Parts: sequence; C-alpha cells; structure tokens
Amino acid sequence: MGAVATGATIWCTHFVAMSAYQPGVEVAYEPLLTGLSLGVAILGSAIALWIGARRPRASAMLGGGVFGLAVVSMHYLGMAAFAVEGVIHWSAAYVAASVVGAVLLGASAFEVTRRAGRNGATWPGALLMVGGIVVLHFTGMAAMTVVPFAPDAGQVTGDDARMVMAFAVAGVGLLVLGTGLSSHALDMQFRAHARARLEHLVEGSVDGMVVEQDGRILAANAAFADMVGVAHDALVGERLSRWIAQRDALFIDTLSVGALTQAALDLGDGRSIPVEIAVRRDAPEGGLPLMIYALRDLRARLAQERRITHLARNDSLTGLPNRASFLELLSRQTCDASIHDRVALLAIDLDRFKEVNDIHGHAAGDQLLVKIAERMKACLKPGEFIARLGGDEFVAVTPVQGRDEARDLADRLRAAIAAPVDLDHAEVSCGASVGVALWPDDAVEMSALINNADLAMYRAKASLTDRVCFYEEEMDKAVRERRRMVQQLREALDQDQFSLAWQVQAAVDTGEVTGYEVLLRWVQPDGTFVSPADFIPLAEESGLILPIGEWVLRKACAEAAGWAEPHKIAVNLSPIQLGHVDLPRLVHQVLVETGLSPSRLELEITETAMIADLDRTTHILRQLKLLGVSVAMDDFGTGYSSLSTLRAFPFDKIKLDRSFMSELDGGPQSAAIIRAVLALGESLEIPVLAEGVETLEQLHFLREQGCDEAQGYLLGRPKPIADSHIPDAALALWTEGEAPIPSRPRRDAA
Repeated sequence: MGAVATGATIWCTHFVAMSAYQPGVEVAYEPLLTGLSLGVAILGSAIALWIGARRPRASAMLGGGVFGLAVVSMHYLGMAAFAVEGVIHWSAAYVAASVVGAVLLGASAFEVTRRAGRNGATWPGALLMVGGIVVLHFTGMAAMTVVPFAPDAGQVTGDDARMVMAFAVAGVGLLVLGTGLSSHALDMQFRAHARARLEHLVEGSVDGMVVEQDGRILAANAAFADMVGVAHDALVGERLSRWIAQRDALFIDTLSVGALTQAALDLGDGRSIPVEIAVRRDAPEGGLPLMIYALRDLRARLAQERRITHLARNDSLTGLPNRASFLELLSRQTCDASIHDRVALLAIDLDRFKEVNDIHGHAAGDQLLVKIAERMKACLKPGEFIARLGGDEFVAVTPVQGRDEARDLADRLRAAIAAPVDLDHAEVSCGASVGVALWPDDAVEMSALINNADLAMYRAKASLTDRVCFYEEEMDKAVRERRRMVQQLREALDQDQFSLAWQVQAAVDTGEVTGYEVLLRWVQPDGTFVSPADFIPLAEESGLILPIGEWVLRKACAEAAGWAEPHKIAVNLSPIQLGHVDLPRLVHQVLVETGLSPSRLELEITETAMIADLDRTTHILRQLKLLGVSVAMDDFGTGYSSLSTLRAFPFDKIKLDRSFMSELDGGPQSAAIIRAVLALGESLEIPVLAEGVETLEQLHFLREQGCDEAQGYLLGRPKPIADSHIPDAALALWTEGEAPIPSRPRRDAA
C-alpha cells in the first residue's frame, strides 16, 4: 500500500504539472504509455521501499537511489506518451542533471528518514523526496523543446486531452486517498492487535511484568500492580525506578540483559519486597527499543530457603540443633586450645522413654520429646548448647573449668527431663542417664571425645545409683575387652571350639528320666573356660547368637538322633532367635536333615522374649507347634510372670526358676510361691519342672507337693551325654517309698 500511494502520488504530481503546461500547440496523451508510466511508478516505489526497509545501513541509500530511478522512469515514460503537433528536441545535459538530482535527493530522503527513526521527525525526508520529484520534473521539462507543426488526426487533442487527463488525475488522486486511509486503518489495527497481544502475554505471566519504552511504563500486568499496591491503569506512564529500593537513578539502566539481578521493591512506610529482575530488550525496526522486565517475588522462595537451611541444621521435631550443628560447634570449640580451658561433652539418653511409646503410642512419645526439649533449652545458661541426635538421644556442650560445672549442667538437664509432663490423656515422666567426657583431659580427638561420652552414658544407664557418670579410662578397657571377646566368639564358631553339655531331667514321683536340657560350653584352646553368663549377652548384642544358636540346634538334634533311648531334648531359644521370621523354617530343616522326631524336641523360651511382641511371637510359636515341636516357658516366676501369657499360648511345660529352690529354706514365701505355681500348672493341665534342685530335702518337698519333673545338680550336673546320669544319693530317695528305683537309661556305645 505504501508503494501504491507513493507511485500514484508521483504520477499525479507529474500529470497535474503537465496539465498546466502550455507548449503553444495542441497536445495529446497516448493511453497505453500513460497507464504504463503509472505502473512503473508503483512498481519502482515498491522495490525502493522493500530495499530501504532492510537492516543494513546502506539499504536506505540504495533504496532511495532506486526510488529516484523509479521517478525518472515514470517521468520520461510519461513524456513518451506526450504527443504534440511538432518536433521535440531534448537537451542531454538537462536530462542527465534531472536523473542525477532525482537519484541523489531520493537517496538522501531515505537516509534522513532512517536516521530519524519511527518516532522521529518525518518532514525533512518528505521535503527531500518532494524536492527530488520537483527537480526531476522541471529540469526534465527544461530539457525539452517543442517545434510545432500540424497535429495528428488520430490523437485526442486540445481541451479534450486536458479533460481526459483531469479525470485520470482525479481518479488516481482518489486512489491515493483511499490507499492512504486503508494503510492508516491497517496500521491502527496492527498496533491495536500488537498491544492486545503484548497485554495478553504480559498478563499470562505469574511474575510481575513491566514493558518500558523511553523510560516510561508502556504496559504492566496485574501481578506487578498487586506487588506495588497501585491500580493497574495508574501504572502506564510511570517509571519503574520509582519502586526500586536502590535510589540510584541509573540502577535500572545498569541491569544486564539476560542476567538475573536481585533487588527490592519499595512499597513505602519502610516496607519492601525482595524481587529477582530479568531484563529483555526488544528493538523494533525503526522505533525506540522496548525494555521488558520480569520481576519475581522472592518472599516465598526465601522463606522456603530459610526453612531448608533450618531443617538442615535443626531437628524437625523439637527444633533443637541437629547432629550437623553439634559437630560443627564441637569442632570449633575443640580445634583451638586458646578458646577454653576445657570443654564438657554430655551424652544424654532418656530412661523409660520406650515404655511411654509402648503404652501411650508414638504420638505421645513425640509430644514428650518436644516438651523435654523446650525445658532443656530453657534451663541453659549463656554459652551452653543442647542438640538432639535422634530418637531419645541428646548431647550438650559447654566450656568449663572443671567437673563441678559439667555436673551442674547435667543436674539441671536431668531435673528438666524428670519433671512430669501432662499429655492429652495422661501424665508421664522419664529420667535421664548422662555421660560426661572432658576435652582435652579425656580425649584430644573429637571422635574419641564423643565415643568416651557415650561410654560414660552407658555406664550411667547400667548403674542403679548414679545417673551422671564421668568418663574413666577403665571404661575404655572394658570396651576393648568386650570387642576382643566378640572377635574370639567369631573365631570359636569358625574353629569349632564350642561343645554341648547335657543335664538330666527326671520325673519327681518315679525318678524316671524324662529328658535332657542341652547347654552350651566354650573352652578356649588354652583350656580357659568361659561362662555362658559372660559370652551369651555379647553374642546377643553382636548378632552372633543367630549362627551360634543354629549350630547348637543342629548339633543337639544330630547327637540326640543317635541315642538308643528316645529321650526328649530341651534347647533354649534366645529372644533374638525367637524374633527371627525364619525360625520355623530353620527348625523344620534341621529336623529333616538330622532325622530327629519333632516330638523329641522341646524349645524353651522366656516370657520376657514373648512380651516384646506378643502377637508376632505367638504366631511363630504356633508355626513351631504345627511342626510337632513342644514349647516350654523357661524361668517362670521371674520377669512379668503374667497369667495372660499362659492364656495366650498353650505351653507344653512350665519351668520354675531355680531361684525359688535356693530360697526354699529361707522362709515360707518361696514354698508358698512354689505351691501356687504347681497349683496353677495343675489347673491349666500344664506340667511343671522345677530347676535348681540341689538337695534331697528340696526333692522331697517337690515330691510331696506333686511337682511333675525336676532338674538340678542333685540329679546331675551338665556333662557329656555318656557321663550324664542320676547320682545314687538321689536314687535312694525313691527307694524309701513304694515307687520303684528307675533303671539308668541305656545309651549307645558312644
């Protein structure tokens, strides 16, 4: 449309001027060439505008030159259509001057317009363009001389030609006006569409978006208006720097395109919003550049970062510093001897906390930890530090001069922990065991200091009187001894240093052998005997009890399978073995491999092992019963001795703890308890075996009370099966009554 308007304007200018030209003779215009000159003007203008709109700087001057040539072509083609009754002579100098003037002024018009830009002054370029057209026309007309003679009868002449040209010029003029109006309408529509698209893009962003041109806000979205608290319509025309907290007026100009810059939006009244600003520059062709700012509100992200940082250094439940914070603080305080004379590290473990979890639930346990953490934090003095490592384990660090200051902190913390806590449905309390290690007295290395404080804490937990224990070197020795014994246990299992001993069990009324209990013995290569009371707990702590227990079960079943008499064998199960899901499968596999009848195997468990997880343990015991194995409750009378346990599972035997036999002569209480247990067994139809029988008087008492079976040193000490039998002194008891003296069990040659 620009080409049509430009070419038609040039054509109209030419023929309006030609209408006023009076050569003194009749004139005429050849229609085809006249129309062709209009087409050349429009086409030449289109080519010139297309070249001049290109990005290279030289394009403007080149396009202007083409425009000048288009004007030249239109002029002389139009003059070729001009017919007069005479001869036309041309001046080459004037023709050349007209061409050069048109080309130079056209190139100058395009270059001046390019430099002015879209929003710059357009009149200088317009004047140069008109000047080029005028120079061409009048210089070109000056180059023409008409020598009159009679006109050609085939042409439209005189007033008729002028009338035709007037109508042609009017039509083309209307074409120019229509094209101009259409171009303006399309330009306005494009601008409105572009603005609507820009607003749509800006409003579609969740971040604040601002578009500036020439330092003024051209458009902004509702998100930015909400940020700064200004009406959306009131933003247009303002400067973005008005809301930037950095009052440097050049701050906005220093923002790098494509980079992210953090700043703050000033809302007034001392309020500000942290933001992250991204800048993009859009340079439209021939216009002022657009600066597009994206402002992201950082409040949520900064709050999340603060929370992540807090969680990285603090316990999520109690809010106390965590292990990472504790290690960092302890490292700072122990890395420089000039900071403090001594540093006390307190390892704290809550007592009876597991009971709170078991009885009231884990939610109550969490509430208790939160309350205790608040109290411990409140009782700290300046310079003291408390952290939670996990579970019910805490640590405290404080600079001290000696033990008294460390004990003072330990006493304050224990008092804060021991105070009752009101939960939603109950009042609970727990105690604390505290182990203290001093730097650099007890350790120089941080890891050693932590380890020594833990050792002291475990000593305090095992003590019945002192709940605050300071580290002593002997504790290290004890730990090293335990570790050495654990290693020896592994070697004993690998090198087959274990052996089995059997203790006979007999019926109290007849003296008949009813079975044997298998007991584990450990004799080291140097002949040293290690008591089961010493190595069994270590085996349970280290997890070696599982392979050792399997070895005992397999060895005992294999040995008993070769006996001539099918006596029962009793094998003790550790609580750890009982909690293993593969126990029924293991027992079944051992019975199949050894060929021992399941009815000859009796597994002994303690009630303490059952009570830890009654449902799970009961399920495992029922699986064992389905194999045909009998189950006995060992050490009855100690621990819980709950009747509900006897009701929960149909035990095949109750073994009365040996402590009642040893105290039988000490007073009537033990005798009363034995009678009660025997009566309980009779009412439940469960046989009762009394352990620890060492005298004839004890055996006589059991016989009078109707006890089913007995076991103890009187009947036989734990020995290899070939040497295990009932002594003659015990056999004499049965000879006094009517009961026959039982014959000793026959054994195989081995």
